[in-house]
Amino acid sequence: MDFLSFGWIDLLDIFLVAILLYQLYRLVQGTVAMNIFVGILAIYFVWKIVEALKMDLLSEILGKFIDVGIIALLIVFQPELRRFLLLIGTPEILEKFSFGKRFFSKKGKKKLMAPDLQALLKACTDMCESRTGALIILTTDSDLNFYIKTGEQLDANISANTLESIFYKNSPLHDGAVIISNGKIRAARCVLPITEREDFPSHLGMRHRAAAGITENSDAIGIIVSEQTGEISFAKGGHIENGLSPAKLKQRIETEMA
Repeated sequence: MDFLSFGWIDLLDIFLVAILLYQLYRLVQGTVAMNIFVGILAIYFVWKIVEALKMDLLSEILGKFIDVGIIALLIVFQPELRRFLLLIGTPEILEKFSFGKRFFSKKGKKKLMAPDLQALLKACTDMCESRTGALIILTTDSDLNFYIKTGEQLDANISANTLESIFYKNSPLHDGAVIISNGKIRAARCVLPITEREDFPSHLGMRHRAAAGITENSDAIGIIVSEQTGEISFAKGGHIENGLSPAKLKQRIETEMA
């Protein structure tokens, strides 16, 4: 009789587990970890079935496998776990709670001012016309100090001439990304992580992959100018929007940094 009893706590338990599995699925969808995730779920369900059927020997073997497998999972799913922790640790989520507002206040953060935005748009337009490849990362709440330290420190004012000279093909700084934070060009030639998504469009190059990689691992936004086509693209949350006009790019930047 106890086996058939079902209360609202059980319903809540099933609902929360379903949400957790769905979020895990979203994290690994399109990555090489997807097959591993499905395999682990299959082994777990087989273990539960075997345990319910009182097959003690097989149940013990599968149970030990899962116990030891937790350590392996932490290694294999390290990028996905990092993304999950970054997601739940973003100020937007924590600020919903009173304690989060105390520690994640945006006071002191300098937003991208109108003249700086105009300079950025002019640089992108000029590089689009000249088909100069560029990758520009704009920080929002995360400062990206780790990635800033991988490049050449500049701490320069934002201007179209400065950005265009950085990405000029004969410039020693043109490889890598420029990171703009707190109203300054903080660094150039920065090394960024690339996305590992298997469904990432194959026709997009390494700048697009790096923009997707850094934006899926942080709350930053990315701007890419294609060297081959001169096309302007926008990256947010690991997703790439291609073929943006300067007006559309301005709208997207203002929306994300409002």
